[in-house]
Amino acid sequence: MYIQIAVVAIAVILIAGENLEAVADSQSFTEEGSSRNVAIKPTLQIEGEYAKYGDYIGLTPVDNQSTEFSQRIVKDIQIRFVNNKDRLLDDKGQPIKGRTQKEFIIGLLKLKPGEVFHQDLLEADLQRLRRLESFNEVNVYRQEDGNSVNLIYEIKERDFPSLILGGGSNEDVGLFGRLGYKDENISGLNDKLDTTVQISGKDVQFNGQFTSRYRPQEPKRLGYSIRAFRNRNISGTFNEDIRLSNGDKVREGRFGGSVGVLRSFDEWDAGISLNYTRISLRDRDYKVAQVDSLGNPLSVSGTGIDDLFTVLFSVSRDQRDRRENPTQGSILTLSTEQAIPIGLGNISSNRLQGDYIQYLPVSWIGKGRPTDNPEMLAINLQIGTTIGDFPPADAFNIGGLDSVRGYGYGKVASGRSYGLASVEYRFPILYSIGGVLFTDFASDFGSSETVLGEPGVLRDKPGSGFGYGLGLRVKSSFGLIRGDLGISDRGELRFEVTTGQRF
Repeated sequence: MYIQIAVVAIAVILIAGENLEAVADSQSFTEEGSSRNVAIKPTLQIEGEYAKYGDYIGLTPVDNQSTEFSQRIVKDIQIRFVNNKDRLLDDKGQPIKGRTQKEFIIGLLKLKPGEVFHQDLLEADLQRLRRLESFNEVNVYRQEDGNSVNLIYEIKERDFPSLILGGGSNEDVGLFGRLGYKDENISGLNDKLDTTVQISGKDVQFNGQFTSRYRPQEPKRLGYSIRAFRNRNISGTFNEDIRLSNGDKVREGRFGGSVGVLRSFDEWDAGISLNYTRISLRDRDYKVAQVDSLGNPLSVSGTGIDDLFTVLFSVSRDQRDRRENPTQGSILTLSTEQAIPIGLGNISSNRLQGDYIQYLPVSWIGKGRPTDNPEMLAINLQIGTTIGDFPPADAFNIGGLDSVRGYGYGKVASGRSYGLASVEYRFPILYSIGGVLFTDFASDFGSSETVLGEPGVLRDKPGSGFGYGLGLRVKSSFGLIRGDLGISDRGELRFEVTTGQRF
């Protein structure tokens, strides 16, 4: 009897050292002549304050030979909304009403009322909510109530819907006006509508997409996405170094759409879509061009127009602590896109891509002070290749503001394959102003020669390139404004302004 008791006691102690959940799940054990209460309290720092999570409460023994172990149970979850002034009540003393349905928010949580409290589940739930585009800020607080715990989520929503008015001039279409509408929280369910229409004296361009995301609380319902687009621009593959026979730069037009379904599996988001894109190469007057001034083909079909029917499958795992300006975490995206030989060009190919981003918090100069521009190292690694025939306009164009800074768009290479590595050191200057030191490197791995017509080789693109520089990040009411001064390894200096982080 004593041997059995000793063996059980030793086993419980060993298991406790490896797995706290195993201790909590064991209902009781006997110990000759003694009883005791046990409390194990790991801590987690959230929003600058220490909150205790995962408390194991030792109950008073039923008798001298038995001790029961239990954990705190989640009794209630409350959802509260705060306004832009960080207040829970409006001017009339009424609670702030959010657009997002509270049932939808609770449905996203893994930690629900009636379940045993776990620190890792709370952390995962908090990050999951912070990654929603419709939320600007999410905080969670805990209230203890005997052997139970109440969780209170305070949420500040973004200002949606938003209307965007703009215009300008470019060398392709001249003067243009632009109208955009965006809503990330349709019906309070985080459905998304993003549309833009651009009108000029030469044409009308548009891009519209509606996405109804997958909802974990409705596992039998798939999410879906619908998109339609029409755009044109100066080609990044066939740049001005070699023009058309009439001296015009090559314009690249794209028209098409897609439909897809979405599903989530644990921490992975997956999607599969059917896509159609018509790619056409044209002159200034938008007349179709078949070859450049040297007689090199601009399309697989030889007509100047190629049709791409593809099936795209992608998966991603988002472990960032928040979507906008994350302070830590990572995101991995993998995709394969199979072209079906239908239409002009009869194209059959497979396009493989991988994209990995890692955010590493540091405190070299900021010392943890609160800021809109947290101090960190951000690393981005990309790789891709295309197997089979593909339109030259669909080559991987390396160089530009979202690739190797210091180079113009597509000035490094137009290849069948590519690899890209970028590193940024982001640091605060003032509360809403931050700085960035960056470096970018990319290569086509010598694959430009395998692209139809060898557009990159004939235009003397180097095939690999390196850039470095510094930039400013300013948080404004219009979003994050980015200005980057890049220097290429060929001595070219470029300053460009856009919105949002590079990655």
